[in-house]
Amino acid sequence: MNYSENADKQYHIQVGKGDVGRYVILPGDPKRCGKIAQYLDDAVQVADSREFVTYTGYLDGVKVSVTSTGIGGPSAAIALEELVKAGADAFVRVGTCGGMQPEVKSGDTVIATGAIRMEGTSREYAPLEFPAVADAQTVHALMEAAKELGQDFHVGVVQSKDSFYGQHAPEEKPVSYELLHKWEAWKRLGCLASEMEAAALFVAGASLGVRVGACFLVMANQEREKAGLPNPVAHDTDQAIRVAVGAVRRLIAADKESR
Repeated sequence: MNYSENADKQYHIQVGKGDVGRYVILPGDPKRCGKIAQYLDDAVQVADSREFVTYTGYLDGVKVSVTSTGIGGPSAAIALEELVKAGADAFVRVGTCGGMQPEVKSGDTVIATGAIRMEGTSREYAPLEFPAVADAQTVHALMEAAKELGQDFHVGVVQSKDSFYGQHAPEEKPVSYELLHKWEAWKRLGCLASEMEAAALFVAGASLGVRVGACFLVMANQEREKAGLPNPVAHDTDQAIRVAVGAVRRLIAADKESR
């Protein structure tokens, strides 16, 4: 059922067939969409509804879109579902994260191979035994883009959560016993960083049969702070955006070759 007043548009994101490209970059913040769209040719805003802002333009002559998802898994999964219905099938999430391992420093880029499902959205797509795994081709494209740009990057598992302050002030929460113990477990398992959307997108993407990858700017690392190591706060998302754009270019080229 489509609840939209315009039956040709998806209910939440307000785009329809032809409005978006096959490839979509997914920031969280609507204000980042215009910044990312500057990397596209002839980009125009095609929708602005709730937290979902969409621009569409071209990369290497191929239609590519940018759609914001807001914060967290529920709205990210909504955007993914509706973009797929509008014709998209390859997605790169670009956002921010907090580092967890000492070597993951402010300003670095993290490329996710998979995500810990410490959130609720993915549970309505797959049992917990099913892993939240990024598309391998997209991971490779992100790595190659980061290498070409000469960026410091890390590749591995990230943690996806629903509560920002559950991470940053766990001792204040009634379930601190669980939050603190699980955080230590994730660190021991080599988890690189914490963020809020990857697990939902990876699992929803698997259920829909589409490609999903993700890269993140490391804003800071609370574990480095605890250890007395340098830990400035990084705000410039441009390097992660350039990695995402470079990855989409590689996906476009690979898809052309496979035809």
